[in-house]
Amino acid sequence: MKKTITTIFIALLIFGFVFSASAKIYTTHEANEKLSEFIYGESSEINGAIIDYYYFSPVKENDRTKYPLVIWFHGMGDGKSPGAQLTASNIAAWATEDYQRRFTGTGGAFIIAPRSAEGQAVWNDSLIYIVRATIDEFIANNRDNIDISRIYVGGYSMGGKMTLKMLSAYPEMFAAGFPICPAWVPGEEVTACFKEVPIWLTSGAQDPLVNYFAFASTTWNNIISQSNVAEISRFSTLTSTLYPDGNRAYSAHLSWFSVNNDMFSSDNGDYPKMKTVNGNGEKVILQYPEGMISWLSGFESDYDGSPATDGGNKQAYTGFALSFFGFIKAFFQNLAGYIKLLFI
Repeated sequence: MKKTITTIFIALLIFGFVFSASAKIYTTHEANEKLSEFIYGESSEINGAIIDYYYFSPVKENDRTKYPLVIWFHGMGDGKSPGAQLTASNIAAWATEDYQRRFTGTGGAFIIAPRSAEGQAVWNDSLIYIVRATIDEFIANNRDNIDISRIYVGGYSMGGKMTLKMLSAYPEMFAAGFPICPAWVPGEEVTACFKEVPIWLTSGAQDPLVNYFAFASTTWNNIISQSNVAEISRFSTLTSTLYPDGNRAYSAHLSWFSVNNDMFSSDNGDYPKMKTVNGNGEKVILQYPEGMISWLSGFESDYDGSPATDGGNKQAYTGFALSFFGFIKAFFQNLAGYIKLLFI
């Protein structure tokens, strides 16, 4: 039964990608200008595979500063060619001077965006260790300038799934995580793996591909039920998915553009149609410019820099954690939720 549900979900994702592949993506002029500063790289061969990536470095000449590292995972369809993982979102905005300054303490951060080649299932479990080894290698190559206690991981859709997989496999490595409309429902035995890691989850309530009630809301509940840092964890809901300029996104699945814009509108006000709560259910009011980047910057881990030697916690490799009855329950929650949204 779980296999049937997973198959249906993957089919819906493929349909949604085909439907929206030619649609216009929101990007800012400032972010587009920064794309040329992202550098192409490749890992060594690891278990017969090579991961390519693009990265941004904040390091200046004769710079001995230790900067945080942000890992960004793309969604399905956005790894079709090198560089697509950048242009399919507006993550390059985080490389602009304004956003780099928001990384408190350093005034900058590394950004690395690995690519899952589209010839295979996007971010399948066989890549968990390979990606970890790629990150280990990148850190080793930049050891003089990376603060290993400030490694943050996030991504959208299937990249949100990979974010949760990496957090559960190697929780000791990450100071905080920010999954966006994650295409996976980790059970409580999985979320317990990263119970000490602050999480900021974001999703659109009308998401047509990764259902808000079946996926995001259930995932959030499973995270908070196990978390020891619920008060500082956050959940942002877009009751209507809009771009930062207030225009309607071509798909309600595109909730990651709120994160790319650091959770504020284009004119630095409240992000349109977004509400945020912490793990205690208390409303969180964001004060510009203290958004996602400032939140991430407030956390450090005890990671000692040791590279991984295996696939990490086995819980990361567990299957889809939504039962048939859970899927039916989510359907009715979804229906009631959509009716409620009409009055918001």
